[in-house]
Amino acid sequence: MAEIRVENVQKSFGAFTAVKGSTFTIENGEFFVMLGPSGCGKTTTLRMIAGLELPTAGKILLGGEDVTFNRAAARDIAFVFQLFALYPHMNVRQNIGFPLKCQGMASKEIRQAVEEAAKLLRIDHLLDRSVTGLAGGDRQRVALGRCIVRRPKAFLMDEPLGTLDTEFRDLMVRELRELHNRIGATTVYVTHDQLEAMAMADKIAVMNHGVIEQFGRPQEIYDRPATMFVADFLGSPPMNFLAFRGAVAPGQRSVRIGEAELAVPELREGQSEGELALGVRPEHIRLDDASPFRGAVFGAEYLGTTQIVTLDTAYGQVKARLPADRNVKAGETVGLAFRSERLSLFDKTSGRALRSALHGEAGHG
Repeated sequence: MAEIRVENVQKSFGAFTAVKGSTFTIENGEFFVMLGPSGCGKTTTLRMIAGLELPTAGKILLGGEDVTFNRAAARDIAFVFQLFALYPHMNVRQNIGFPLKCQGMASKEIRQAVEEAAKLLRIDHLLDRSVTGLAGGDRQRVALGRCIVRRPKAFLMDEPLGTLDTEFRDLMVRELRELHNRIGATTVYVTHDQLEAMAMADKIAVMNHGVIEQFGRPQEIYDRPATMFVADFLGSPPMNFLAFRGAVAPGQRSVRIGEAELAVPELREGQSEGELALGVRPEHIRLDDASPFRGAVFGAEYLGTTQIVTLDTAYGQVKARLPADRNVKAGETVGLAFRSERLSLFDKTSGRALRSALHGEAGHG
């Protein structure tokens, strides 16, 4: 396994730039997820790491070796596609062992390697079955086995669970992470699904319009989003934004929104008079009759142990995650209190977060 370094990589298709100056390092043995909406450049970046696309500019290093302009066959990587791409005329054993057969490995060694890979994936009981009759989750395991069997430097996966139903997908999310832990592989995984990313990743790069907007550990990115896009993309429901006009100074510990003076984490940087947005996650809101910040209940969605309550305020609609037994009535006006240490403040014009004393090392792209 090996470290992967991407240095100022850009990819253009004619006048369209799909990836704009991406720089990041994937540590040896790390499970790294590229997350973002369709068309954001994540798959193009993955294909450049694989050698299926060559960058317009920049450099890619695999295990310290410059592979920027090496084609895929010259890179010791394995690629798992969204569609399983299995050979229907071969059984499970033959599909998994096919890469080793192409390398000219002896039959006895192929058999041993295939059985070891199948055991890791818990499909050793299926080795002599036809792949055409397998369930989606088992077919995906066979595709993974074909990659694992030759132990490449890195595994690259392009939305490999996208065609599975919810039950299989949830199961495979757990199993992929457990497999990663067992074999210690350097893994680069592309998805648009934030739940997959949060469940599996050691590090996440959130992409938008060809740019990495934030890079860091899942909890860092969730707790301290670097941009309004990241804050809105992660979370279900996503972060609420309270829009107001004002100015802030370095060292400031509160902001005034209407009649309410709201405590915020100490700011490291200021912002001149302009459009600002206070960001708060739904789980960091509670109802407090004494709070001067008021909202009118619009409706509630019950989720068993919790409920999502939608409230209209003078500064935008917000959603609060509250205990299911907290009674609220549509139309009633209530006070809202926020966990001050969990708030984020954004320059609404640029969408960039103003750095606070509680921001970690999660970076901007």
